[in-house]
Amino acid sequence: MSTRPRRTCLTVPASSPHMLEKAASLPADEVVVDLEDGVAVEAKESARDNLGLAKARGILAIRINGLATPWWRDDLAAAVAARPDVVVLPKAETADEVAEFIAQLPVGIGLEVMVETARGLVEVERIAALGGPLEALVFGPGDFGATLGVPVLTIGEGSWDYALARISVAAHAFGLQPIDGPYAALDDEDGLRASARDALVHGFEGKWVVHPSQIEPVCEVFTPTAFEVERARAILAAADGASRVDGAMVDLASKRLAERVLARAEG
Repeated sequence: MSTRPRRTCLTVPASSPHMLEKAASLPADEVVVDLEDGVAVEAKESARDNLGLAKARGILAIRINGLATPWWRDDLAAAVAARPDVVVLPKAETADEVAEFIAQLPVGIGLEVMVETARGLVEVERIAALGGPLEALVFGPGDFGATLGVPVLTIGEGSWDYALARISVAAHAFGLQPIDGPYAALDDEDGLRASARDALVHGFEGKWVVHPSQIEPVCEVFTPTAFEVERARAILAAADGASRVDGAMVDLASKRLAERVLARAEG
């Protein structure tokens, strides 16, 4: 599994040099420079020209346009020239098309695949099994909801338990990181935190954010509290076999859970 932390992944349109410059100094674990949905059709070419301005304190990712569009080849060439850590492939629908894309990705550049359609979800295990440069599976609730006809108008709203669970299981089964998509209601921090917690309890390791103000609350959700860390250490210190800690029975499975909590705290 990739050890790069992805608690907060800030998306930034490549069409805005100002936003690219600002993103370079922000404390997001990953900056996702977007050539896809965040860029108008008439700005696609000029956005590629801005990729050389992209920088990040952590992971630098570039999201290209999907394989069904006429732009993805030019996007990939421009992205490779910008030397990002990873390329993000949106709207992946079959393992075969992802495998063909991987064959064109230079060695040394990682890959994140977005699951954003009903077809992509039913293929997610085969996609996850491809391995190679694949580091993460990213859930895209907006486009996914549209493919299902879910009656919501704000990206990230709605109930996604089945999709989250299936993506998480597929990712962990093959050593990948499951990452949740954005919550687009910018003035609803409670809703943002609830969305992030929902992803966390499904085993997700981070979430996309669409505004700098969302970085801190999402990072807090995906970072264990001092109480959780203290309790995890107490569980690990308990005697082997079944024992009692803070009124709860703990055993070897409890210690495995505690190890994962501490791993998140150290990330």
